[in-house]
Parts: sequence; structure tokens; C-alpha cells
Amino acid sequence: MKSPRDVRSAAVVINAGSRRGAAHELAVDTMRKAGVPVSAVHAVLSGGELAGTLDQVLADGHDLVVVGGGDGTVSYAAGRVAGTNVVLGVLPLGTANDFARTLEIPSNLAEACATIAEGKVVDIDLGRANGEPFLNVASAGLSVSVTEALSPRLKRYIGPLAYSIATVLAYARHKPFRARLEFPDGDHEPLELEDLLQVAVGNGRHYGGGNTVSPTAGIDDHLLDIYAILAGPLREHVSIARLLKDGSFIEHDRVYHLTSRHVRLITEPLLPVNLDGEIAATTPTDFTVQRNAVHVVVPQSSTSALFDGPGAADQPPK
Repeated sequence: MKSPRDVRSAAVVINAGSRRGAAHELAVDTMRKAGVPVSAVHAVLSGGELAGTLDQVLADGHDLVVVGGGDGTVSYAAGRVAGTNVVLGVLPLGTANDFARTLEIPSNLAEACATIAEGKVVDIDLGRANGEPFLNVASAGLSVSVTEALSPRLKRYIGPLAYSIATVLAYARHKPFRARLEFPDGDHEPLELEDLLQVAVGNGRHYGGGNTVSPTAGIDDHLLDIYAILAGPLREHVSIARLLKDGSFIEHDRVYHLTSRHVRLITEPLLPVNLDGEIAATTPTDFTVQRNAVHVVVPQSSTSALFDGPGAADQPPK
């Protein structure tokens, strides 16, 4: 499918517990009026419901699945449709909506619905952490504490500012850790690091409410961006934080950055791993990239990814 206009049947799956999930009825009505053949609508309130519902809509043979929710919801859905011909539509109803930002999908609900009806289809890569999917960034260290400090109530009432507040709270209780990065493809020598604040592996371009993985990161470049931040005085972390928006923090002398298609992270002590805002893995963790794994509807004006066509995921790397 090269265009949403080729859709035969669409299913809509909404995380009703997301920050703007209550608006799903308006979104469905808007899409139908725009000509999207919505034949099934499901509102879910838990991860278990989401898994079962996605299995159902895929089994029902819909060729477009529109998912409304935050980055965690969309990442999980992407993992379910990866490697199939089903096209994913996105309604950014969460707090950060970094995946939508990467693909230039509008945060305005009416405009996002118009994208579903009038956009184009592109192929994107999917990150895997011990097999679990992520679209934006997977990380261990400070970011996990930030996620733990991010209550649904905080996100609902103050939106993206919740990330800043949670980061301050997490930083105050962070304990440095050690890590070893191994590269099974042999493109880099193993890297031993001590006294770390965070290690992150990026598949997409944006994370954390608008931060940039690196100036060259892309969601269809078939590479993972890996960075490690050393712990240090508060003033050093403030200087790094000021560079997060454009990704230039990777040039800071307390940051290690490299790219690869496969990296294994081993930490001491063992640590939980955050996948797009959900704690869904633990170290040691193998990170890989699944090329051209997901077909997504984006605005006609989006330049963040291309359509390589069916079977591209099985072709040799470019």
C-alpha cells in the first residue's frame, strides 16, 4: 500500500488512559468524515487489553491499524505489525509524542486525522531490546528513575513539563554504575565505562519530550545511535542538558557516542531498561535494528523517512 486511499478496512485502537485518550470518539468521527473506512473501534485501558486487541484486529484482516496513545502504546503496536503488510496510523494522544515528532505527524488531533486520510506511507526501522520493540530510545540509568518519577497524574496535569520535574527528582537519588558495550558485528572494539549517569540506544530521532538523539539520527537510517554519559558535577550535567534539544550534547567531553546495528549492554549492577517510557527489559541487553520493519502513514510534506516497498526489510543493508 503506497497511499491511505488504497485502504480497504481500518481498525482504530485507542489507549483511553493516555493524556488525551478521552478525545477518541471525536477522532473516529473526523476520520470517517474524511473518508477513512473505519470498521472497528476499540478503547483499551491496560497493556493486557492492548495486546489482545491488537491480536484481534490483525486476525480480522484490517490493512490499516490506527493507534492512539503515547509513545509506549505506539511502540508496542509497531512491534505487533512489524514485518507485515499492515500499515500503522498514529494519533499522538500522549505527553511527549516523540515518535510523531520524528515523523512530523501533527500533534493537533484534527490535523493528525487528516494525515491518516490524506498522507503517504513510509517505511521505518524498529529497535529491539532482547526482542522487545522500541521506536525512539532505549536506556538504562537516570532515565529509568525519571520514568519511575513520572506519575500519570503529573503527566496529565502539567504535560511535557513533567519530564523536567521528574529528571530533577531522579538526579538527586541517582547512583553511578559500570557498563561494558560489546559489538557482535565487530564494527567497534568493546568499550568499558565506569561512573556512568546513563547509557542510551536510539532508533529514532527524538525522545524525552523533544530532545534529539544526535544531529544525524534518523528512523530509517538502519543504524542505532549509542551514547553514554559519565556522571559528574551538577554544572557538567547542566551544560549537557542545554545541548539535548539539538543533539549536539554528543560532542561534550563527558559523552561517548557511536553508531552500530547491534550492541550488547552489560551493567554492574544489573539494571532495568526503559523502552520509550516503559520499563520492559533488564541488562544484559542485546539491541538490534529491524530494517524497514513498519509501514506508517505520515504527512505528504514529511521528509523523515522514505517508502522502500514490500520486501525491503529482507534486502541487504544499504
